[in-house]
Amino acid sequence: MRIALVPLDERPVNVDLPRQVAAIAGAELLLPPAEAMPVFRRPADVAALHGWLRELVAAGGTSRLVACVDTLVHGGIIPARITSDSTTTALERLDLLRELKAASPELRITAASLIMRASDSYSPVEEPEYWSSYGRELHALGGALHRALEADVREGESAARPPATEVPAEVRSDFERRRLRNHTVNLAALTLHEEGTVETLTLTADDTAPHSAGSAEQVWLRHWARALPRGGEVLMYPGADEVGAVLVARALAAAVGVPVWRIDCGEPDGLDRVPNFENAPLRDSLRRQIVASGGRVADPGEPAELVVVAHAPDPARGDYFAARPASDPAATEATVSAVRAALAEGAIVALADVRFSNGGDPELVDRLAEEGLLLRLSSYGGWNTAGNSIGGAVAQATALWAGRALGTADESALREALLTRILDDRAYQSGTRLAMHEAEFGGRIGPVDAASQEAATARITRELRAYLAGILPAGEEWELAEVRLPWQRSFEIGLTLQQR
Repeated sequence: MRIALVPLDERPVNVDLPRQVAAIAGAELLLPPAEAMPVFRRPADVAALHGWLRELVAAGGTSRLVACVDTLVHGGIIPARITSDSTTTALERLDLLRELKAASPELRITAASLIMRASDSYSPVEEPEYWSSYGRELHALGGALHRALEADVREGESAARPPATEVPAEVRSDFERRRLRNHTVNLAALTLHEEGTVETLTLTADDTAPHSAGSAEQVWLRHWARALPRGGEVLMYPGADEVGAVLVARALAAAVGVPVWRIDCGEPDGLDRVPNFENAPLRDSLRRQIVASGGRVADPGEPAELVVVAHAPDPARGDYFAARPASDPAATEATVSAVRAALAEGAIVALADVRFSNGGDPELVDRLAEEGLLLRLSSYGGWNTAGNSIGGAVAQATALWAGRALGTADESALREALLTRILDDRAYQSGTRLAMHEAEFGGRIGPVDAASQEAATARITRELRAYLAGILPAGEEWELAEVRLPWQRSFEIGLTLQQR
């Protein structure tokens, strides 16, 4: 099977992870040429990207396309927040999907479009420059406007007044016009789905909160999804960077059937907690990621072929962004027990380690390694938001299920994907990265200069090689061949693993 992907951006999680998912099932992932892709804040060469798609479809190179609309239309996830292209330009670019479908009616298009975030921070690294002065105020404004919308619906227009804000009018206008442009693109994507150009549409909310600009926009989008006859098929849930991998997994599963999942959690109330940066309980996020990947959750008493074990969010909302939250031994043991039981059934087991944001729970991962359970997992995710972690883990397990059903599963590719996530999410994100925060990265995310990058990659390579050696069983040899800092900062790394 050959699947074409227009990724969300050029980072490993949006390129390497989907490629690994395809490889697990023995499929080939077709990606745009590197020179057409975005680079950090620089938008993709949209004309070159569109040209690549036209040539690919004309040559009959694939019957399946997974397209991230933010790249297709705006040039990437960050360009969607910072560029000033007009709404007309954006809609003209989106129309490429109609053109491709008309040229190749058998082409099955899956599209993913983001509901733009409003980060609760003063970091302008991934935002417009004015975020350094007004970021948290703009985030708060979105929450206030969302509450005003609720008051409108509940009590009528006169109930809500424009919220007070310290954000200057010119800044507010710039930001809200960009949101309006992106929201218009999302509405147009609903139209593409309704008319049949797009077979599957996901509208994912990037880095949101229960009351926020993005959550308010989801209300409007859900209204139109309810109004449209096919709108009930639209998938809307928290997520962003995992969406390419999830939708590649969906394409793989579609060739076989519908995998049946069970959701397990060691803590009785764990599935009711709302993870950081999301606006729904964990059980909803798990179910939505499973459905997005082409599966369904088993009915009560129904046997399941795949199990996702959730290490539930920390009630104190711990985050490995710049500090080290405390693990909970009782929660750890409950999750270890759930993993042990699921593996004993012979199921394909995915572990969604969403205890903390921005890194896996070291105590949990190390306990699983001690018991010999860690490398018996089919997949693991614990790297950023809950949606990112869940989606990546579910996608890899789905690919294994599809590959085994097709007789094309690649166990070496499965191992590479699992080791990559353990090294990134546990060894780096909640280990080496925190230890390097001050010395190599100057107490900030970055970007950092060339000398700092060289020192950082040398230390990361050394420490991750030692961690890898400590978890591999006797007789199994993998080499960490390369470590990269794709955006010249601490927040994400790229890894190249080779089996010896």
